[in-house]
Amino acid sequence: MDWTLTPFNPLFCAVLGAFLVLLAAASLILRHRSERTKKIVLVTACLVTLAGFFAYKVALSRDAEYDRLVAAMDGFNWWGELPLHLCNVNMILIPIAVLTKRRPLMGFCFFVGPLCAMMALSMPGAGFSDCSLLLPRMLGYYGTHFMVMVEALALVTFGFFRPGFRDLPATAAAIVVVTFVIFLIDLLFRLTGLYPRANYFFAMETEGNFLLELFHSWIPVPFLYLLPCTLILAVYMSVVIGGFALAGACEKRRTDRTVSR
Repeated sequence: MDWTLTPFNPLFCAVLGAFLVLLAAASLILRHRSERTKKIVLVTACLVTLAGFFAYKVALSRDAEYDRLVAAMDGFNWWGELPLHLCNVNMILIPIAVLTKRRPLMGFCFFVGPLCAMMALSMPGAGFSDCSLLLPRMLGYYGTHFMVMVEALALVTFGFFRPGFRDLPATAAAIVVVTFVIFLIDLLFRLTGLYPRANYFFAMETEGNFLLELFHSWIPVPFLYLLPCTLILAVYMSVVIGGFALAGACEKRRTDRTVSR
């Protein structure tokens, strides 16, 4: 069997399907279980994913081929490999959101987690495409991102969070606050010399992203140039929430018809 994985090739689609089936199965199994049980399952899944993430990074730090690929970017640096990106930061935030029942944080994880995980899976960096899935770095990269995606979706399928239009302002505020905290971490790493290229959340540099370049031309200030992204995310969130509202209305109509009979 050919284990070469590229975005949206048959193997990629099969792995994506397997993770979605895993999410569906877990949701069905836990459907009538207590909220406490669901919390334990989701938090444990996030912690296991986080442990797997660091194991993958250890393997990556010893990967000579990967080191050659990123040599131009100063090679592997642990301070640049922390789970502080838009996708994998959710491994940390989802347990906090679930245990504290903070809806704005759940909104951040649900809307940002799957979106950014799929973006990372669709546009992998050097060394993470056209390679065998059986390589440790490939297993780690794709396993982490697929798990982040299903864990964020589980917030809804497990019944912890159902997005509504009332959540938009608080979720947008949570996105700004989390991004600002990450910006401060970037700033700390750069000023202390721990990682001079720190750019988690793209809060310091656009890295050639055409949309961020446009925003930077309007607001040439680190962090602040990201603020227009909140408006784009607000549109995306509104579309998703609209879908939930429509589904809820259809379900209510079916229920009313059943009762009337």
